[in-house]
Amino acid sequence: MVGMDIETRAAQPYAAVKATVTHETFAKIADRFPEIMHWLADRELPVAGAPFLRYLRVAGEEFEVEAGIPTIAEVPAAGEVYTATLPGGRYAVEVHEGHPDGLSAVADRILADDSLTFDRAGERWGARLETFFTDPAVERDPAKWTTEVAIRLAN
Repeated sequence: MVGMDIETRAAQPYAAVKATVTHETFAKIADRFPEIMHWLADRELPVAGAPFLRYLRVAGEEFEVEAGIPTIAEVPAAGEVYTATLPGGRYAVEVHEGHPDGLSAVADRILADDSLTFDRAGERWGARLETFFTDPAVERDPAKWTTEVAIRLAN
């Protein structure tokens, strides 16, 4: 555990696809990053950061999730891939070194901080992100992966 920081971030355009998944069907969204990369390449839109999952809604065991890749601008959508913008503002951030199975514990630790008010309305989240800094095609051992959990604050 590295520890939590508070960061101020600018708004960030991204391209994404969306799905409603459970823990058992999570690959349905997580495996779609190559599709987004091809979509960006077809439009000659440069990638502006690491791929991420954005949790839009968390309802018990069901999640509405976007698989997204930061880019330089929003452009007209085509097919299932669309563009949007992550909101700027203050984020509670913690970096996780290790298997992605540990990410929910990182999010729980951040959310347990009673001094913070998060950007959420019930099950809906303003910006709750897991950003993947390790390419699994390069580093095959999930125990060596680096992932950031970032959750937008309300103020």
